[in-house]
Amino acid sequence: MGWQPRPWARTLAGAALLQAALLILLSMIVGLGPVGWLAAAGYTAAVCLGLATGLRRAGRISLGPADKVTLARSALVGCVTALVADRIQEPVPLVGLTLAALALDGVDGWVARRTGTSSPLGARFDMEVDAFLLLVLSGCVALQLGPWVLAIGLMRYAFIAAGRMLAWMRTPVPSSWAGKVVAVVQGVVLVVATAGVLPPAVTAVAVAAALAALAWSFGRSVLWLSRTRSETGRGTRPSATPAPAVRV
Repeated sequence: MGWQPRPWARTLAGAALLQAALLILLSMIVGLGPVGWLAAAGYTAAVCLGLATGLRRAGRISLGPADKVTLARSALVGCVTALVADRIQEPVPLVGLTLAALALDGVDGWVARRTGTSSPLGARFDMEVDAFLLLVLSGCVALQLGPWVLAIGLMRYAFIAAGRMLAWMRTPVPSSWAGKVVAVVQGVVLVVATAGVLPPAVTAVAVAAALAALAWSFGRSVLWLSRTRSETGRGTRPSATPAPAVRV
């Protein structure tokens, strides 16, 4: 028998085809230009490369059912990325695609628990898709309110960068309901801001409040990590009180 691609390779190829089909449909509806196509293509390539690398390192031959749901959600995020990159001011498809992506965010976790297929790779994939969607949305809203809105999308990446420089910040932060609520608030507020249904002043206040909540959540996470390092250095057990999760 000849060489056969791994099941995950076929799945990723199918995801790339799905992304292309959605972009073609989007082009027919709103006239997506080359900038949007390039942005979505770059995003899709990064997702496929990252997943392929993660699957190889984990020694897995296929994606689980929850991973496939996240992969479908990632295709929607690719479409949102294309619209924002092309600066197409069409709130209906942009908001619709974003709401669909946010709705699926709860589905993949449910599927993972239901099928008993939760994995560190799946959780990381889900987190990265969420984070990138917030980055794209914050970039879209920043065109209306100013570059300060980008702090919402960049905060997690700044946290990761700090972890590369400071070993004590690489410790996994426990999840908490407070952190999850703050993460959901970011998506909801940015979608509302993107839709343009509120007066500009009200939108600015809502986005600023969301940013403040996110800064508070990350601040608690950094404080928890700092206390963990101090307690570990003294040979004592870290506090059991969890800080907000950095899953945004």
